[in-house]
Amino acid sequence: MSVNVDVSKLHPAAGYLIVSPMEKQTQTASGIYLPDSSSDKPQQGVVIAVGADDLLDSGAKKTSPAKKGDSVIYKKWGGNEVKISGVEYMFIKFDDILAVVAK
Repeated sequence: MSVNVDVSKLHPAAGYLIVSPMEKQTQTASGIYLPDSSSDKPQQGVVIAVGADDLLDSGAKKTSPAKKGDSVIYKKWGGNEVKISGVEYMFIKFDDILAVVAK
C-alpha cells in the first residue's frame, strides 16, 4: 500500500506513533557486505509523530513512552508498515515500544 501525502500532515490515531525505521545494515564493521536474505528488519527508528493518549478499558489514560524526534527500539513483529510517498514508515502502538534510546 502506498499513500501519496506529506508525512508531516499525518496525525496518528490515539495510542500510536509513526516511526521512520533505520536502514538495514548492508556491511559489517570489517567491510563484509551482507546479502538481503541474511538481514532482519531493523527494530530501531526515529519517532516522526505521536498520537493522542490512549484510553484504556479501565478509563485510565496511557501516555506515549516517546516524543517526536526520539530514537526508539520496538518489538520485532510490532507495528504496521505503510509506504508514504515512496518511503516506508511504521505505525506502532505505544505498547510495542521496548525502549527509548538516550541521546
